[in-house]
Amino acid sequence: MAGELAKPDDNNVGSSSVKTVTSTNVKPKKPIGRKECQLVTFDLPYLAFFYNQKLLIYKGCEDFEDVVQKLTEGLALVLEEFYQLAGKLEKDEDGVFKVVYDDDMDGVEVVTAAAEEVGVDELTAEEGTSKFKELLPYNGILNLEGLQRPLLAVQLTKLKDGLAMGCAFNHAILDGTSTWHFMSSWADICKGATSISVPPFLERTKARNTRVKLNLSKPSDAPEHAKSESNGDAAVPLLREKVFKFSESAIDEIKAKVNAGNPPKPFSTFQSLSAHIWQAITRARELAVQDYTVFTVFADCRKRVEPPMPESYFGNLIQAIFTVTAAGLVLSNPIEFGAGLIRNAIESHNAEAINKRNEEWESKPIIFQYKDAGVNCVAVGSSPRFKVYEVDFGWGSPESVRSGLNNRFDGMVYLYPGKSGGRSIDVEISLEGKAMERLEKDKEFLMEV
Repeated sequence: MAGELAKPDDNNVGSSSVKTVTSTNVKPKKPIGRKECQLVTFDLPYLAFFYNQKLLIYKGCEDFEDVVQKLTEGLALVLEEFYQLAGKLEKDEDGVFKVVYDDDMDGVEVVTAAAEEVGVDELTAEEGTSKFKELLPYNGILNLEGLQRPLLAVQLTKLKDGLAMGCAFNHAILDGTSTWHFMSSWADICKGATSISVPPFLERTKARNTRVKLNLSKPSDAPEHAKSESNGDAAVPLLREKVFKFSESAIDEIKAKVNAGNPPKPFSTFQSLSAHIWQAITRARELAVQDYTVFTVFADCRKRVEPPMPESYFGNLIQAIFTVTAAGLVLSNPIEFGAGLIRNAIESHNAEAINKRNEEWESKPIIFQYKDAGVNCVAVGSSPRFKVYEVDFGWGSPESVRSGLNNRFDGMVYLYPGKSGGRSIDVEISLEGKAMERLEKDKEFLMEV
C-alpha cells in the first residue's frame, strides 16, 4: 500500500522561516508567435502524475539580487529555444491534448523568497524531504493543471550562505533527459554562452503521431485516487526518505559480486545496483516467500524506437518496464538472479515491444497515477548518467541535487551521480517507516566492512 509523506517536524524549514519576496513571470526574450505541438502517447499517461520537482542547493551567491537578475535574464534567453516550457496545455475539440505557446501567455512563474536563518549545510545533511517543502513550488499539483498553470515554476530562495533553486516541471511535457538538457542549457547561457550548443528537438510527433482523444478537461476529471495526497488515515503507513551514498569502490564491489559467476555477458552497473537495491528492499519489507514483488524501471526509449530519436528530443520518451517474481526467489537466489530478470526485461523492450505497448494504450487509454507501479514495487527513476553536478550558473556546481516531495510512494527510488564524481551513485529511497529502519541497519545493503 502506498503511504503518505511523513508530516513535517519542528525542525523543518517551514512557512515561518521562508518568506516570499517577489513573484513574476518570465517569457522568451524575443517574440515567438503561436506554436502548437500535439502531446503524444509517450506524454499522455503522465497527466495524472504531479509536477516533477528538483531542488538544487548552491553555496555562496552573496549578492542575491544580482544572482536573480542573471538567472531571469538567462531564462528569458534559453526559453527562446525551449519555449514550450513557457506555454500551457490545451485540448482541441476532439479531446486531443497539445502544448501551446503564444506571446500573450504569462510564461514561466518565478518566485523569490528568503530563508536567511537556514544554512546550506543544514539542507545538504537532510536525509528526508520534509525540510524542502517550503523551498519547492507546486507541491501536490497535478500535471493536468497545466491547462491553467505555467508548465514550469521556479523558486529562488536566499539562504544564510547560499541559494536554493526549486523547480517544478510539468511531467506531461518532458522527462528527465529533457529536464537536465534544459537545466544545463540555462546554466550555459548564464555563464556567457551566446547560443544553446544542442537545441531541443521539438517535433515530438516524429516519435509517435497518433491522435489520442481523452475526456479530461480539469483536475477533477483525473482518477479519484490521483487528486490529492493521503489525508493521513491511520491505516496508511507513513513514508520515510533517505539518501544512501555509494562510493565508487562500493559500486565496483556490488558489480563484481553480481558478475562473480562470470556470466556470458557481464551485468552493467545499473543492472547490478538495481538488483542490489531490489534484494535489500525485499528483505527490509519482510515479505512472505510467496508474495509477489515488482521491479520497475522508467527506461529511455530514444534509441529504442524506430526510427531512433536524438538525445535532444524534447518531451517524454520513456516507458515503464516491469518484471515480477516471488519475494522468496529474489531472496533465496544469488543476486545475479534479480539482475538477470531486470536485464531480460530491459533488453526485450525493443521497438516492436514499444510499438505494441503504444497500440494497446491507444486502443484503451488509461490515465494512471504515480503510485500505480505494482504490488510491493521497487521503481527506479532518474539516472546517474544525468550530469546534475555540472549545472553551474557561474558560481560553482551545486552542493546537493535532490528530488522534491511529489510523485513519491513506497518503493520509489531516484538515482543520481554522487557529488564526489567518478562512478559514485546516490540512491534516494522512499519506503514505509519500519522497512526503512531495517534497511538502515542492513550491512549487506550498506556495503559496510
